[in-house]
Amino acid sequence: MSETLTATTVIDPIDRDVALEAATPIVIVGHVDHGKSTLIGRLLYDTDNLEDGKVAQIIESSKKRGLAIEWSFLLDSLQIERDQGVTVDSTRLPFRLGDRQFVIVDAPGHRQFLRNMITGAADADAAVLVVDANEGAQEQTRRHAMLLRLIGIRHIIVLLNKVDLLDFDEQRVAAVRRSVTDLLGQLGLEPALFVPASARDGDNIASRSDRSPWYTGPILTEALAAVPGADSRAGLPLRLPVQDVYRFDDKRYVAGRIERGEIRVGDSLTIGAQGSVARVASIERWQAPQRDFALAGESVAITLEPDVIPDRGDMLFPPSAKPVKAARIRARLFWLRQEPLRVGETFRLRLATAEHQVTVASIDSVVRLDDLTEQAASEVPPEGFAEITLAAAEAIQFDVFAPGTADGRGVLVDRNQRIVGGAPLLGPADVAGEHNAIHPSGGVVDAAERRRVKGHSARVVWLTGLSGAGKSTIARQAEQLLFSQGVDVSVLDGDTLRMGLCSDLGFSEADRHENVRRAAEVARILAETGQVVVVALISPLAADRALARRIIGDSFDEVFVDTSLSVCEGRDSKGLYAAAREGKIANFTGVSAPYEAPEKPELRIAADAGSAEAHARELTEFVLGKTGRG
Repeated sequence: MSETLTATTVIDPIDRDVALEAATPIVIVGHVDHGKSTLIGRLLYDTDNLEDGKVAQIIESSKKRGLAIEWSFLLDSLQIERDQGVTVDSTRLPFRLGDRQFVIVDAPGHRQFLRNMITGAADADAAVLVVDANEGAQEQTRRHAMLLRLIGIRHIIVLLNKVDLLDFDEQRVAAVRRSVTDLLGQLGLEPALFVPASARDGDNIASRSDRSPWYTGPILTEALAAVPGADSRAGLPLRLPVQDVYRFDDKRYVAGRIERGEIRVGDSLTIGAQGSVARVASIERWQAPQRDFALAGESVAITLEPDVIPDRGDMLFPPSAKPVKAARIRARLFWLRQEPLRVGETFRLRLATAEHQVTVASIDSVVRLDDLTEQAASEVPPEGFAEITLAAAEAIQFDVFAPGTADGRGVLVDRNQRIVGGAPLLGPADVAGEHNAIHPSGGVVDAAERRRVKGHSARVVWLTGLSGAGKSTIARQAEQLLFSQGVDVSVLDGDTLRMGLCSDLGFSEADRHENVRRAAEVARILAETGQVVVVALISPLAADRALARRIIGDSFDEVFVDTSLSVCEGRDSKGLYAAAREGKIANFTGVSAPYEAPEKPELRIAADAGSAEAHARELTEFVLGKTGRG
């Protein structure tokens, strides 16, 4: 499943696969190697949901690898999955039980593929949490349970797999059940059912096992048949996110998937943020019987009177049941990026088919995964859970996150269109004081237009090196050379910044961190106006430079002005190194404070030898190449 899908998957009404539109999505989650893919393969086989010839293909694939029949090969369509033995993407398969249609979602278990689970499970109505009965709950069991809570899935079936390894011993199975129940209870989750099973052998999957006569509850297929479907959402007020608007002949069709409620010909609808009201003139379907109404879970196209034109992302809703509208929003977050999240970072919030630019205004609490308690923190660690406040330039329409619905299910997306976090919206944030009334606004002139007018792309070139390395001298001479060639360029020099913007900061590690952060924020703002920004800053710590890269994004280049300590001391006209060695200056980089040289800078300038002019020309050529002027 592509990571570029919206948080709530919308099926195009023109898609031939309209049979899936009313299906109930079920996500399969669990620790790697606990048997998710095997379970699904066996389930499809036992219920006659496999295509012709598929079983023979699985048998042949298993024989080639010297294995008994391996049901997981049904889903592991990527060669990397067969080679590594892990599922790396979310596989969606249609699945029928009697007259009821399901979509089975096999979500990844390995920690590096959790991003795909966020997208795969986003629209699920229920979950099957697979736990190896022999191993019990593991790290990913805990994380996936947290994700189920985050996404809002409350109907959870726990499949205790590989019970054959416990000889179907009732007491040993009961002990595993208690431990999983305790874990889920800490998260406020109560499983609907525990099913002891062996996916490999088919015990209690689609037929009752004679090896567990003590188990009299529903087998897995019976448990799935009892999952509440979309009908439970039909009684809620209508929410129809606009996926797209099509025009055929003289008609305009507004297409989307009904997330909840129902829609009928003649209904009055409010059109998103524009607030206009229109009447439903018709409800159109392709390759399906025509009706004058549609229910939650269906993908449809409607025509409107008058012929107003919604935008993609607009929400259609009854005038009497409006969604919440706020510019500061509390959100629960599962953070997927491998670097920490800090206040001030900006993302796109995907909410159904809409996208909004948002900034992290505050980190309100972070969940400790070892004991699941909440604590105050200044950042969210990789793969961490937290509650945060998001600020948008304009008010966003949304419904507060509610389990069992698509309400408030958002995801955060970075500049590379990669999903970096799941973010269900908990409601408007309290506004207390002037600071909380600040809402960042994005520019109306985009980067492409600025690039066309200026004749070059924006860039931030970050020069780092010891005091006396020659950073500022090189930067200023490169500035002159670039300007003479028509490049809109400016320089942010460390000493200049400390005379003004950063005059309140000292040289402690915390102050140096803040100095880098402020410089990066200013550089980002200048770059967003289309400029090339050359930053000349010691910035001794790799972590701080990594922070600058995160703030600035893809237009960031690190340049190491590599000058040896002895040469820097020899150039020391201010006597700073001598004073530092005499103990008169504390925390001086290279003497009493560390300098962490870049390991893989985009450019290394060997500044021990050669003239400043030559180094400036080297930097100038590098910048011209990066900005499309070379």
